[in-house]
Amino acid sequence: MSTFIGIDLGGTKVLGAKVSEGNIIKEDRRLLPTDNGDQNVVIDLIVDVINLLIDDTVEAIGIGVPSMVDPDNGIVYDVQNIPSWKEVHIVDILKKHFNIPIYIGNDANCYALGEAYFGKGIDSNFFVGITIGTGLGAGIVYKRNLLEDSSGASGEFGIVPYLDGVVEDYCSGHFFHAKCGKPGDKVAELARQGDIECINAYKEFGMHLGNAIKIVMATVDPDRIIIGGSVAQSKEFFMDEMLETIKKYPFPRSVENLQLTFSNTNNMSVLGAASLCFNVE
Repeated sequence: MSTFIGIDLGGTKVLGAKVSEGNIIKEDRRLLPTDNGDQNVVIDLIVDVINLLIDDTVEAIGIGVPSMVDPDNGIVYDVQNIPSWKEVHIVDILKKHFNIPIYIGNDANCYALGEAYFGKGIDSNFFVGITIGTGLGAGIVYKRNLLEDSSGASGEFGIVPYLDGVVEDYCSGHFFHAKCGKPGDKVAELARQGDIECINAYKEFGMHLGNAIKIVMATVDPDRIIIGGSVAQSKEFFMDEMLETIKKYPFPRSVENLQLTFSNTNNMSVLGAASLCFNVE
């Protein structure tokens, strides 16, 4: 039975899991220090998490990072919310601590890869996984392989220009901070209590997300889009407006052929990071 470690490096935390056959056997979660001006502070935290999880059964480690990556050379560039990580040779650094194969990937790509192996993308040949939380990320998967590109930046739909900013400004937690002055989870809580302002904010969010999905459709025309992440857990507040907006796409056949679904697990990013270990030639 193959066992791997998946590490999901987020903007505020490090989540690690020991994974076997798609099941999380053990996990550890650490908050990133607010003072992470020294890149070694975060590296030491990752090493601590791996040390807690690793044993003789672990065959490899996969790491998802919110940045551009060079998987062939094990380098990450310009990590979001960690200013000191401009160019980090993370694989070489970690191999000084762990004598097993180590793979890296963009965190949104890892989410999509996790859906391909363990989630709603198992039976899809060509889908886009969109993860919505503090920001918006996406991964493009064809026959259980991430889209091969020049620098690992495919699927960055969040940075596409939109209205007076970019898509991510309107289709992530950024929108709720700007609209309501509150994080998305608080807006969702108030919406469930009947707060009209928060309910209307979600309706507007759904319209913007529908437009973002139309951008995805116009770019790659997948047979399925799988939405995950923390904001997606409040889909009942924005799904109707999202679907109505998608119906206005100028190519009805693409709309008819598209399967739009939501992830069924909150752990897909770390499962996807682990799956980097067996998604290699």
